[in-house]
Amino acid sequence: MATTAETSPVRAGGARPRSPGETAALGRAARLETLLGDPHDPANPHGLRALFAADDRREVPAETERLLAGTGLGAEFVPAEYGGRLTRADLLAKVLRPVFRRDVALGFGSGITSLFATSAVWAAGDEQQRRSTAALLLGQGRAAIVHHELAHANAILRDEFTARHAPDGGYLLSGRKDVIINAARAGAYVVYARTDPARTPRSHSVLLLRPDRLTDGVHHLPRVETSGMRGCRFSGLRFTDCPVPEGALVGRPGEGVALALRTYQVNRCLIAGTVVAAADTVLHSAVRAVTAGRSRPVARRWLGPLTGVFADLLACDSMATVALRALSLLPDRTHVLAAAVKYVVPDLLRENLEELSTVLGSRGHERGSAEYGALDKLVRDLPVAGLGHAGTAACQAVIVPQLRALAERSWFADREPPPELFRTGADLPDLDYRLLSIAGGGDFLAASLVGSAARLADVRGVGGQMAALADLAEAFVTELRALREACRNLPPITRGTLADPAVCVLGDRYALVLAAAAVLGVWEGQDGSDPFLAAPAWAVLALTRIGGRLGVPVPDLPEGCAETVLEELLRRFRAGRSCDLDATAAAR
Repeated sequence: MATTAETSPVRAGGARPRSPGETAALGRAARLETLLGDPHDPANPHGLRALFAADDRREVPAETERLLAGTGLGAEFVPAEYGGRLTRADLLAKVLRPVFRRDVALGFGSGITSLFATSAVWAAGDEQQRRSTAALLLGQGRAAIVHHELAHANAILRDEFTARHAPDGGYLLSGRKDVIINAARAGAYVVYARTDPARTPRSHSVLLLRPDRLTDGVHHLPRVETSGMRGCRFSGLRFTDCPVPEGALVGRPGEGVALALRTYQVNRCLIAGTVVAAADTVLHSAVRAVTAGRSRPVARRWLGPLTGVFADLLACDSMATVALRALSLLPDRTHVLAAAVKYVVPDLLRENLEELSTVLGSRGHERGSAEYGALDKLVRDLPVAGLGHAGTAACQAVIVPQLRALAERSWFADREPPPELFRTGADLPDLDYRLLSIAGGGDFLAASLVGSAARLADVRGVGGQMAALADLAEAFVTELRALREACRNLPPITRGTLADPAVCVLGDRYALVLAAAAVLGVWEGQDGSDPFLAAPAWAVLALTRIGGRLGVPVPDLPEGCAETVLEELLRRFRAGRSCDLDATAAAR
């Protein structure tokens, strides 16, 4: 595409064809959209009204789950080398978005938690464990993850199991956990069990258990009611010296914490990349509220919240997509970014829901309404999907200890990532869980931010949206410099340091800088096939909002910027297209 003053000038090279893998994933997503049908049709058994009604009854939407199972959804969570369809995490997110666009609980209950559970097997399991797990999921079975206990734990992360060596070999498993997704209907449990009472990095091991082979000492606890994701089935397990064979061990003894840190990278990015679709549904309902029955333009008072939330969703999608793609392209360098994604995206979406509640007004409380009920449900579901404060604390515990090393060795020193990281259609390596790392890795996204600002420097001061974008890029580079000075002086990280608000604020600021870098990278990576994404308006608005949260100086919005974003939002609403980077068509 030709370079102009109002389009992405750097990595453009004409519209690029999508890779075969991406084309296939989008095709499967489109098929799911068609099978699930018009979400607003009151007669559709898989529509929003039916799903919201099941949630009100605290029931699993059984008919829709059977539909999804019949499509072979379980194959999406099995690596291609074992007969499944899992190649890249970013493509998996695209496939799952039609499900999450309708109901977060449906997305969790119908499959994604099976991937969260089996990721340890794909990362460290032996050949037999991998093949048997693949057979389970390909045969429409489920796997349940049994987390170890974390600080600031909610019900899902509270309590854990212990495993001690049995006299005749294997382990004896004991303990109780009351809240596990799909515990009552899983064909496999992946248990992060404490095998050492000491608080060390090698305190836990991972065990792969088959419920039908556990003969003694296991007891199913009754179903638990939760405030959010009520369409999921939560129940508990109690083990009392339950014999577990030696062959149940996944990886090496004491490798549980390391496996959790490695595999949670994928889980964190997938949660962020899929819940964006649920927020998209709420944004559509807000647009409906201000346009239904009106022939006149949208009232001026709604311009800010509607365009701001749309820009935020594009920023969230940019950050999640870059991280998901990095898991394939840079698997040894994504650890901190994955935590930042999981830290930023749920917080931004919570803010967005608050903004949209002002637009929806009383309509936002129309519980069960296909047109307007998504807000009420997502407000309840999002803390459970994001694991609430426990998830935030876990992400801080990943980010904060790295800040000093990043400031001393990486920021303004690392090389930029390959441009394929930001390019739609680029053919990336398959995700290989065995390559995921948690050691060092530098900061490729901060390097990309510095590079973006340098490339935009020539248009600073010329006026218009491109100049505003250049000024914003430089403002975030200035913020990164300030962070470098502050983080160089951090004391050694201890439990007390992690609880220090001043230190946590540095982690907050850094995560938002990464969000800004992702927006700039995605904008630069446009090939011109989508004129809206290639133009700077959305990126200017997204970066202005991120800068406002950071408190960095931001320029006034250029004339016409918000109006351009609103025009695109209305176009997508009328065409039934999603408010993410893909702008995919929904069933109608």
